[in-house]
Amino acid sequence: MEQFRALVRAQDRQPVRYLVVDDSIFARKNLSRIIEAFGGQVAGEAGDGCTAITEYDRILPDIVFMDITMPQMEGIEAAERIVHLHPNARVIMVSSVGYQENIVAALQKGARHFVQKPVKPELLYEVVKYVLGEDGIAVEPQEEVNGESVQ
Repeated sequence: MEQFRALVRAQDRQPVRYLVVDDSIFARKNLSRIIEAFGGQVAGEAGDGCTAITEYDRILPDIVFMDITMPQMEGIEAAERIVHLHPNARVIMVSSVGYQENIVAALQKGARHFVQKPVKPELLYEVVKYVLGEDGIAVEPQEEVNGESVQ
């Protein structure tokens, strides 16, 4: 996988914390590997929308990667509920269901962006940088983050 500059929070230079929500364990592990390549931290995982809401409240991540099609509660509804409870939540929809109406619905319900599966790490990196805006910065791997070298 390509080497990326580590994305960290601008306020404290700590790794960006992610919640990965997908009913596929394979998809969650794939996203986790990409997050690690970005210098990020997987703070939590969920396999359905209901658990995603609970996990968001528990860990308050910087970014949520949310699938659309899941059991118990679809990702668009979960994203809407998370954003309703936490207006500053940053939800990025990551789905193979890329129908225009799903993308529009997700964005109308509060998602900040949409990425089509299979996920291309270089595209996801740019989307995360965009969604973080001024709250995130990219540092060189040799730069220090909280006293440790970022790899």
